[in-house]
Amino acid sequence: EVKGQVESIVGELLTNFFEENPSIARKVVEKVYLAAIAREAARKAKQLVRRKNALEGGGLPGKLADCSSRDPKECELYLVEGDSAGGSAKQGRDRHFQAILPLKGKILNVEKARLDKILDNEEINTMIQAIGTSIGEDFDLAKLRYHKIIIMTDADVDGSHIQTLLLTFFCRYMKPIIDAGALYLAQPPLYKLKSGKQEKYAFDEGERDAILAEFGDRKNIHIQRYKGLGEMNPDQLATTTMEPATRILKRITMEDLVEADQIFTMLMGEEVEPRRKFIEANAHLVEELDI
Repeated sequence: EVKGQVESIVGELLTNFFEENPSIARKVVEKVYLAAIAREAARKAKQLVRRKNALEGGGLPGKLADCSSRDPKECELYLVEGDSAGGSAKQGRDRHFQAILPLKGKILNVEKARLDKILDNEEINTMIQAIGTSIGEDFDLAKLRYHKIIIMTDADVDGSHIQTLLLTFFCRYMKPIIDAGALYLAQPPLYKLKSGKQEKYAFDEGERDAILAEFGDRKNIHIQRYKGLGEMNPDQLATTTMEPATRILKRITMEDLVEADQIFTMLMGEEVEPRRKFIEANAHLVEELDI
């Protein structure tokens, strides 16, 4: 009975206080609302990783072309820009240990979005399901389904932007994957050079010029500049970018966590002024501008 009386008095005092201080009342309501959103987002995150095991089947996203191996240590997941390149990658892969997940367009910039919006994004939702670790507080590295996650995008400005968006997501919500050395960038070639029956690939201008010098007579040399992964047939994509013996991968590392955090906040966050100053200070370093 005493408890009920105390609760009634406290409730009346709070009601009077909020009526006299509407600005504080709005802030309290906003915090309650945001807390409710966070709880709902956490619930969604848990649901995303409640996938069925191999015997139950059907627990993985339909657009994922999974590999046949169930040993995470030998499995690789390619996050591929676009359905066209994804189709070529699916045909050129080694089905035993290479899985392909095509990504449609550019994913959400997670630096500017609430968790509930992030989990509503179809591409991010699909990645979380495929990778298997969940995110945030529920992250479990032991459930990582692939010990190599490889971002494969076009070698152009849009491809670099997609890489940055994906790296922002992994840094903010799956950072232990980076710490474990399991995140990579694929390096597709920029050029194919053909002289007679000889074919060679170049990953930058310097390598292209070296091959030209090696071939000698430039009159009979055909040079193809790849504008994107979709221009390669499955065999070419497999040989240059997916075959472990011939591909080039760059492992993503974060040696300075403070600096990395500041860079992501500056380049991908809400504040425009720091980003503008960064662009102005570094514009003179740009060698190739895509406009």
